[in-house]
Amino acid sequence: MNEQIDRLWPSPASALTDDELIADLGPGVRANFVASVDGAATRAGRSGGLSSAADKRHFELLRRVADVVVVGAGTARTEGYSGLRVSSESARWRVEHGMPEHPVLALVTSHLDLDPASPMFTEAPARPLIFTTANAPGAERFSTLADVVVVGASHVDVQALVDVLTSRGLTRVLLEGGPSLFTSFVAANAVDELCLTISPSLEGGDGPRIMHGNLPAPHSLHLAQLLRAPDDTLLLRYAR
Repeated sequence: MNEQIDRLWPSPASALTDDELIADLGPGVRANFVASVDGAATRAGRSGGLSSAADKRHFELLRRVADVVVVGAGTARTEGYSGLRVSSESARWRVEHGMPEHPVLALVTSHLDLDPASPMFTEAPARPLIFTTANAPGAERFSTLADVVVVGASHVDVQALVDVLTSRGLTRVLLEGGPSLFTSFVAANAVDELCLTISPSLEGGDGPRIMHGNLPAPHSLHLAQLLRAPDDTLLLRYAR
């Protein structure tokens, strides 16, 4: 049974259905992260350690409407990504709405430090994309497994990456991290929305935040929606 999610703002409502939760998730680049009340982005080294039933439900729904899920190679390894598949219910919804059963997985790596034998490739229901640089060695290792796209000489050009996705009709982009990649997207003014789950815990320590690196200037956001689960998990959506 789905964990109950209520909307507190802008228009209060109780026990939202899946369709109500995704009704206004349109095209654009949408980032999704979880953090504790004191700002930790991981527990025991993984963001999944902070997740709750409500967060998992919301996470699945964000993937349900996505054309492509973008993730950095390091995060994909740490979080144990495999072939990108949504639930059977999400797959049915996608087909009913004229979409492929599963979103495309797009991996971002400046050095092509990926394992061709990884389930991300061998179990992928849709051919993955790899965004990398002209200086990255060994692209031929992935020629039968993924579409390798060069977007920059020594570093990944975020705007070029987004342009490639758009040219392929992948306009609903879900960015799942990690912190350095998210920072580069924000610095390029390429993030339209941020979905941030606040786990009701204090973690302490010196773990990472959802961003890592410097920005040219702070980026202001406005709160578009505030959701709450019975366990006091908050799900916030901010827009540029």
